[in-house]
Amino acid sequence: MTTLTKLEPAPVIDETARLLTEHYVFPEVAEQLVGLLRRRLAEGAYDVEAAEELAGLVTADLQSVNGDRHLRLKHHVDPVPTKEGAATLESMRRDFDASLGGAPRVQLLDGGVAVVELAPMLFPLEWAAEPLGAALTLASRAQALIVDLRANRGGDPDAVAFVCSYLLDERTHLNTMYWRRGERSEQSWSLPHVPGARFGGSKPLYVLSSTSTFSAAEELAYDLQQLGRAVVVGEPSRGGAHPCQGWTVHPHLEATVPVGRAVNPVSSTNWEGTGVQPDVPCAATEALDRAHALALARLAA
Repeated sequence: MTTLTKLEPAPVIDETARLLTEHYVFPEVAEQLVGLLRRRLAEGAYDVEAAEELAGLVTADLQSVNGDRHLRLKHHVDPVPTKEGAATLESMRRDFDASLGGAPRVQLLDGGVAVVELAPMLFPLEWAAEPLGAALTLASRAQALIVDLRANRGGDPDAVAFVCSYLLDERTHLNTMYWRRGERSEQSWSLPHVPGARFGGSKPLYVLSSTSTFSAAEELAYDLQQLGRAVVVGEPSRGGAHPCQGWTVHPHLEATVPVGRAVNPVSSTNWEGTGVQPDVPCAATEALDRAHALALARLAA
């Protein structure tokens, strides 16, 4: 276990404060947080024994002003690379290899209803296009489709657009990202062409959510819900709509700082802090059975 005799809290706090000032999408909140971190450091609040404990304390303080769940000091058991974003990518690659590329389950239920589980993340599209396309093409012949995001903790916005492209008929504006750097906006659209076959935009579609569904997985559910394309079944999601980047601030600590925010073209807002609200609320453990029953009833009608 790494101790603060080897890391000293001051350099970690100084670097985290610098990253907030330079990159956080809300500069006014960044200023408040920097003041809070420096005050807590001076008070000795971060004089703890373990890097993991420091990560928990700093994360609680970072999220205390506006509840931004993407704003974190993450602890890594194994030493992480110093290159920007490398810590997250290294962890994601292990998960990718262990989850059939992020599509661990494709199943046909009774009545011609298919289930595609996307978990534990929506991985970078340069990795995940092939397994995602294969899973969605396989499910394209189903009469109705359930996309299970209950265990999905986020990932790549480009993967969101890729998945949506299989579930719509026409090229569609899905989301807009505002980026602090350059104060620019970037639109996300579904693709005009996809590898394999589309499920399409008319057959019944259900998305399962839970309190663990987060970030890009929430965007997938929210985009489809706002377009009126999918019925969301389950629990409200965690509520994180700010894309972030990660910087290593110590061999075992990574600061993740949101650098943008989502703006949905239909609602003109996003799911930050509130989560995606299900159309059919129920316990996450019951969501699959509930969606299956809804699909069968709709098909019968």
